[in-house]
Amino acid sequence: MDATSQTAPPDTGHPRRWAILGVLVISLLVVVLDNTVLNVAMRTIADPRHGLGATQSQLEWAINSYTLVFAGLLFTAGILADRLGRRITLTIGLVLFGIASLISAYANSPDQLIWARALMGLGAAAVMPSTLSIIANVFDPRERGRAIGVWAGAVGLGVAIGPIVGGLLLEHFWWGSVFLINVPIVVVGVALVSVLIPESRDPKPGRIDVVGVLLSIVGLTLLTYGVIEGGENGFGSPRSWGTLVASAVVLAAFVVYERRIEFPSLDVRLFANRQFSASTGMIGLVFFAAMGAMFFSAFYLQLVRGYGPLASGALFVPFAVGQMVFAPRSAAMVKRFGPKAVSTVGLLLVAVGLAGWIFIQADTPIWVIGALFFIMGVGMANVMPPATESIMAALPREKAGVGSAVSNTIRQVGGALGVAALGAVVSSFYRDDMESATAGLPAAARSAAGESISGAYGVAEHAGPAAPALIQHANDAFITAMHYASIGSAVFAVLGAVVAAIWLPGKRPATAPAPTTAEGVAEEQGVELVDA
Repeated sequence: MDATSQTAPPDTGHPRRWAILGVLVISLLVVVLDNTVLNVAMRTIADPRHGLGATQSQLEWAINSYTLVFAGLLFTAGILADRLGRRITLTIGLVLFGIASLISAYANSPDQLIWARALMGLGAAAVMPSTLSIIANVFDPRERGRAIGVWAGAVGLGVAIGPIVGGLLLEHFWWGSVFLINVPIVVVGVALVSVLIPESRDPKPGRIDVVGVLLSIVGLTLLTYGVIEGGENGFGSPRSWGTLVASAVVLAAFVVYERRIEFPSLDVRLFANRQFSASTGMIGLVFFAAMGAMFFSAFYLQLVRGYGPLASGALFVPFAVGQMVFAPRSAAMVKRFGPKAVSTVGLLLVAVGLAGWIFIQADTPIWVIGALFFIMGVGMANVMPPATESIMAALPREKAGVGSAVSNTIRQVGGALGVAALGAVVSSFYRDDMESATAGLPAAARSAAGESISGAYGVAEHAGPAAPALIQHANDAFITAMHYASIGSAVFAVLGAVVAAIWLPGKRPATAPAPTTAEGVAEEQGVELVDA
């Protein structure tokens, strides 16, 4: 079919395409749901009696092991899906995710959980690009934009219901239930995939960049480890700065290598385009700020405020509601005011929501917390569509899929580094403030209480009359540390707003010709189209 033709064939879509889309939504939902569920499970996993006794750094790794593997393998998984077949790749990804969920549910130590989460990231990396490629294969171009809109809505649904599902499970079952719930969903998903989804392949798939994938994962892992280690023992320690230097060397080698090969896992040459660089940089900065804030806010709600998993999960819902209500309206806002204005305002709203945490205390009215989450959600809803439109507008149509994959990778890496960096800020300031409060405790208890607020609560259970004073010191130290981390997160959101204001394009001229094809209309609305 001629790409410029105004009349599509009468029936180019698969007859079961909408049923297939339902299966793909289930596959995507289980991946998204798991990450949001983990936010409300962290306190329970940190509890030595009812969980694994994980430290704050181990909890950071439980999040980041998944994210780093997912981000590092996203490109390669997409190429494998094109080469081996999208249905078989999706099936393998779901099976790996289900097995890893089962291992996570019955993990006996934080280290086992971290490795199981890394395996979950491998499965998720196979699921995400496969679902998009299958949509592109079974839907007529005229319906593809609508189908991808439904697919994207599943992400918002997962963000919205994840904390509630996690809270309900933790109120009635043990901590592993938040992972075990994935298994029956995966079983149903695999069965439906085998029955409904046709196999498809790219007749000219790209080559697999094994060296690039390994360099990226090693470099990002060293970077994350160095940041977390710096939060625990200070950035002056050789283990921290030495690891950070090693990460810089590996990532520099990655960039040099990717520039020289024909089929890179990350096409770094795309960043020569200022509009593309600004858009992806903006995405990385806002996810750095937001995901790091989500990490420390979960501890505040469940420990300092004493809310159970269900109540704390409900307080994350305004964030998702803000996105679900305002994201569908963002495309119209971009069309009216341009990506620059909408993105800048969105990032400033995120910054306001994050800066509000600087003033949060142990007795702040809880509606204020919900309002801050809602403001952040509204801001995020007005960041991603303009950024996506700017990325697509900056690249030729044949690079649209690559641009989408790069933005997804930057988003995951930004979130992982945000958890690591802002978690390190909280750890550093908390530990410094707790030194005097734990001076009279036995060595083991002093180490546990000074490591994290979860450790302090565990020590307080056996501290007798000294428990109330220890809890008070731990709460005060954590809130102070949280304030410093909030300043850092707000600064990164403001930095993103500066990037948007300087480098993103303004409003398009009113005389710009209207798109004539379905793909053109979808692109005008900021919807990502992925070529089969």
